[in-house]
Amino acid sequence: MKIAIIVIIILALAVFLYLQNNLIDITRYRLKSEKIINRVRIVHLSDLHSKPSKSVLEKTEKERPDVIFITGDYIDDKCRNREKMYDYAKELCKLAPVFYITGNHERRLENFDEVMQDLRDCGFKVLLNESDSITLNESRLSVLGLDENQADFDDYKARRNGTFEYRDMSPYFDEFEKSDGYKIVLSHFPENFEGIKELDYSQYPFDLQLSGHAHGGQFILPLFGPVYSPGQGIHPKYARGSFGESPKLIISRGIGNSEFPFRLFNHPEINVITLSRKL
Repeated sequence: MKIAIIVIIILALAVFLYLQNNLIDITRYRLKSEKIINRVRIVHLSDLHSKPSKSVLEKTEKERPDVIFITGDYIDDKCRNREKMYDYAKELCKLAPVFYITGNHERRLENFDEVMQDLRDCGFKVLLNESDSITLNESRLSVLGLDENQADFDDYKARRNGTFEYRDMSPYFDEFEKSDGYKIVLSHFPENFEGIKELDYSQYPFDLQLSGHAHGGQFILPLFGPVYSPGQGIHPKYARGSFGESPKLIISRGIGNSEFPFRLFNHPEINVITLSRKL
């Protein structure tokens, strides 16, 4: 009898953890701007970590996005499921144009340049400290994709020691200021929005920043909130949701996991952002 109870508990726990890691949440945002002519629908994905989720692909297709933004850690630092992730990239590109930036995992790849070219060949618009633009439904979107390259293992140690020096991205923002239309910044690291003092991205004139990296804090505990994020530590502020108004930051809790194998009270997340005209 005791063995049966233990088996039931183990099975129940396994099912619970599976659902915590595989039930997909869709979080919707509606933003208005004078720069938008006709409605534009964005799907924002982040931190797939070499997980070619069929459910995410199906849900993304149902949203009928005009454009898809991927904010890093698409492939993990061990390059798992490489060919599957290339096939997955091609499927995403069938749904809408895909703009992509790197995260810390891609930047740890020894074959980084090769993987970036492969993703370009799959159809991704790979932005490495570059800007691009696209017109959708008569609305012009300008996109700056940042390749911050700031989170290898030595960088994490430097943060703990208080000796880490953030890169000055102002030259890219200064150039981006010349762009027209609705301005979107893709940055893997959400804390860079307003958490790095004089180098904060929020000081620059753009409309929206999309980020990931924090995995929602991995665990989200009642009364406590997000538990931990690399680069922010315990109880990270920039782990989920949105911050600011002009510019605005929207953070994805991400799709996959990296070194830590499961989430708790923190389902994988797709962000759907609808831009419409402010009258």
